[in-house]
Amino acid sequence: MSRRATKIVATLGPASSDPALLEKMIRAGVNVVRLNFSHGTAQDHIDRAQLVREAAQRAGREVAIMADLQGPKIRVGKFAEGKVLLVPGEKFILDASRTEPGDIKGVGLDYKELPRDVKAGDLLLLNDGLIVLTVDAVRGAAVHTTVKLGGELSNNKGINKQGGGLTAPALTAKDMEDIKTAMSFRADYVAVSFPKNATDMEMARQLCNVAAAPYKHKPGLIAKIERAEAIPNLEEILRVSDGIMVARGDLAVEVGNATVPALQKRMIRMARAADKVVITATQMMESMIVNPVPTRAEVSDVANAVLDGTDAVMLSAETAAGKYPLETIQEMAKICEEAEKTEYRELEADFSGKTFTHIDQSIAMGALFTANRLGAKAIVALTDSGSTALWMSRHDIRAPIYALTSRLATQRKMALYRNVRPLLLDTSADRDTALAQAESHLLRRNIVQSGDIYAITCGEPMGAPGGTNMLKICRVA
Repeated sequence: MSRRATKIVATLGPASSDPALLEKMIRAGVNVVRLNFSHGTAQDHIDRAQLVREAAQRAGREVAIMADLQGPKIRVGKFAEGKVLLVPGEKFILDASRTEPGDIKGVGLDYKELPRDVKAGDLLLLNDGLIVLTVDAVRGAAVHTTVKLGGELSNNKGINKQGGGLTAPALTAKDMEDIKTAMSFRADYVAVSFPKNATDMEMARQLCNVAAAPYKHKPGLIAKIERAEAIPNLEEILRVSDGIMVARGDLAVEVGNATVPALQKRMIRMARAADKVVITATQMMESMIVNPVPTRAEVSDVANAVLDGTDAVMLSAETAAGKYPLETIQEMAKICEEAEKTEYRELEADFSGKTFTHIDQSIAMGALFTANRLGAKAIVALTDSGSTALWMSRHDIRAPIYALTSRLATQRKMALYRNVRPLLLDTSADRDTALAQAESHLLRRNIVQSGDIYAITCGEPMGAPGGTNMLKICRVA
């Protein structure tokens, strides 16, 4: 089993849909597979989910599946020639009422509300900020602009407003249908695009719970932080989500590139403090779409996210459409492992001045503290819901956390938690028998050997969620 604590999220696409290649990618270190609902039909996603489950089974690993919703399409329409070349100083019209294909003078809009959301003086950033338009005036459905930063603009490129302020709702009719599709194959996580506040996430939670009820399933919810408006609402968004994604692409366009690194560190800190998971995403190994090795800057970027304490680092086009999907995973895994070898901060600093309101949380912290002081080989949590393992994983510790659960859905969900190795084990309802079963499971997998010390937590009565109330320190005979 890998000693890597940081998890890898890989996006599935044409470059990685070969069953044999996907199996190799999972063996190389993929922990979570992202299905991007911006592309493909419902049936495509159902087929891909099946492909992932089968490849994971062949690899002898469980991976989580994350369904990433498209969110509102804030985009320009199509051009007659497929693209135009915009020249600085020229005029260009974004027209919500235009039905014919675009040309050098203007283009229609997928996002019909744009004229309502902008005013003279606003800056519009198109195609990830590569093209900048200054709004001169809004006349009816037409937004008249001057090209400030020119370049090639092609079909359906995205639009952002500098500083945020576009009113598009986070969940569209398409997203609502996609949630139903994702629940039909029991996606472990649903990533919500462009949420502005807690209300957006609560609505997504409601829709997911209703769609998942027939399957007796409850997915984890990840809020993608990519709007300027989400930043002041981070605390409330974290409170109602299971985790966040630092989605650096759209976020950088709205708040400016220079602001993002410090924001990333702050978001990772906040998520860990709130006992939530955090994924760092966008352009992490971008050059590996076409090159077999990453740039030095990309290596530093991935390593820094690991040092910040992110649960996972994410690959998008690198694995979905790149030339080297397998090599990208191998390189990323190597970088994570090296970064994790550096000095960890003192665990005691995490606990100073902290009070615990739950017995199970106190037990989790007690296990960490004791295992750290004793130099234990492993920390083992017998867990039903996975929350004990989640609490433990919010703190830096050298010892790996092995989470033993009898629930497949819990095992898959824990695939995203930093430093947690989730294992499936159906334990006895009798405590002593369960502890003995857990130890023999660890021995069989060569996780512990004779003479090793490990800490184990469980609850009595066994199998009751939220019931972790016991910590035992064991030495293997």
